[in-house]
Amino acid sequence: MQAIVYRRYGGPEVLELAEVKPPKVHVDSVLVRIRAAAVNPADLRMREGLADANVPTYLPVIPGWDISGVVEETGPGAPEFHPGDEVVGYVRTSVSHQHGGYAELVATDAQALAPKPADLSWEQAAALPLAGLTAYQAVARVLDVQSGESLLVYGATGGVGSMAVQIAVARGATVLGADAARRDDYLRGLGATPVGDDDQVTERVRALVPDGVDAVFDTVGRGTLERAAAAGHDTTRCASTVDIAGPDTRPVFARLTCTR
Repeated sequence: MQAIVYRRYGGPEVLELAEVKPPKVHVDSVLVRIRAAAVNPADLRMREGLADANVPTYLPVIPGWDISGVVEETGPGAPEFHPGDEVVGYVRTSVSHQHGGYAELVATDAQALAPKPADLSWEQAAALPLAGLTAYQAVARVLDVQSGESLLVYGATGGVGSMAVQIAVARGATVLGADAARRDDYLRGLGATPVGDDDQVTERVRALVPDGVDAVFDTVGRGTLERAAAAGHDTTRCASTVDIAGPDTRPVFARLTCTR
């Protein structure tokens, strides 16, 4: 089969189209023919070798964490899927897995797949898994945002941030969205109140929530949480996907356990 691979770390120039052996189907795995694959920041960092100190990588690598496609074959231990099923998947749950989604076929654990939403295109569906799992982990598990609470999301129009906004709104929270691009109409469409992303964010947040927000979710970094501190109160809960070293900030990563 054909796949995009890299045999050494570097920029986009290390990616090449190659002929590789198709993946094998294990007893509890599922073979999927790819219709679309997403690009995530994790793909770029790993391709550049920035995770080499922590992640075992076996070159050549087929990148790609998120896919949408059609089931071609299943192992006997994966009876929940059948050939012809349309699925989405978070297929590099083991980051050292050679067969990512930038290929014609991928074999993955059954638990890494879910039915594709019928009203989404292949491309839209492929964009869901990693970003959606991260957003859900942040809002529902790490911050445990409840109905009636307030949440400030930094990077609110990005992939993770926009999904976090929608999840929090669905849980009954009041959501304020900080966004450097000032896509205010888009944020309002998601159900959030825009507050910009500049030195006046704290003043705007305090004008809307005088006692301070109950939770802050940061997907931007670069000192965002320090600036957001004044927008909260003594028991404000903070989480981040990027700025994870602070003692009062809980890190957020995608986890498949969030799908259950």
